[in-house]
Amino acid sequence: MELVRLGKTDLRVSELGVGAWAWGDKRFWGYGKGYNENDVQDAFTTTVQAGVNFLDTAEVYGFGMSERLVSQNLDGNRPAMILASKCSPFPWRISASALQGALRASLKRLGIAQLDLYQMHWAIPPVSIEAWMDAMAKAVQAGLIRAVGVSNYDAAQTRRAHAALAKHGIPLASNQLPYSLLNRRIESGGTMQACQELGVTVIAYSPIEKGMLTGKYTPDNLPPGLRRRTYNVDYARRVQPLIGLMREIGQAHGGKTPAQVALNWTMCKGTVPIPGAKNARQAQENVGAAGWRLTGDEVTVLERMSEQVRR
Repeated sequence: MELVRLGKTDLRVSELGVGAWAWGDKRFWGYGKGYNENDVQDAFTTTVQAGVNFLDTAEVYGFGMSERLVSQNLDGNRPAMILASKCSPFPWRISASALQGALRASLKRLGIAQLDLYQMHWAIPPVSIEAWMDAMAKAVQAGLIRAVGVSNYDAAQTRRAHAALAKHGIPLASNQLPYSLLNRRIESGGTMQACQELGVTVIAYSPIEKGMLTGKYTPDNLPPGLRRRTYNVDYARRVQPLIGLMREIGQAHGGKTPAQVALNWTMCKGTVPIPGAKNARQAQENVGAAGWRLTGDEVTVLERMSEQVRR
């Protein structure tokens, strides 16, 4: 699998990673019902064997369970894996000094001494962006992390984080953002442009829109649980023309699925997608999005259809 540079750092990640939000998360994804620890292990193994070396988790995913499951599956794969986690700027974390405690707790759950990429999960008060980035710089200098990233930062917030780190001679490696054919707000809001100007890699989360771009869900078969509140009958009906187009384009590439077309589109846009995988089947489908590319004309026609159906 092709490796790409993460921002202006020395980290090289696979062109497609895996997101571990669903690993251990009971509330949103239903961990323990339709899938379990063994399924997660199978997903991890399938992903690694396909050449994926980039895995993203966070302290809030499953209240720490995601990080613990990652640790259980690392075994001898740690040297080859680029691991990323996140610090949540909870309101009760009233000082940036709280970052080191959160980081050390993540390192303990992951069973490692150094994290490759540590990201601030949101940009919310009371602690300023600059204070958080100063704390990140100290963690780099202490050897606890190799690179710094952010998540859910808009254009202005990204520029502030980049400038704060630059004072320490540290590049801002990445900004993890929601990005898919059904959610292109980072384009219209200027965040994508800011990242490109600064040399910050966009890590695309929810690149298949929580399953809606797989073609699995229809007005007669809505997603379960909390997802149904957002992806209702009207929404499912509206996206079907896009799903049909993705199936047609996928056939022209040897029978690629809608999910694989959706993921490949995000790679064509210069981002690193991190789709989730609850089991080996989903992991296998995800990795099938790598190693080929949509044509320029196909990217264009997909985006035209996207404009018609997305929110």
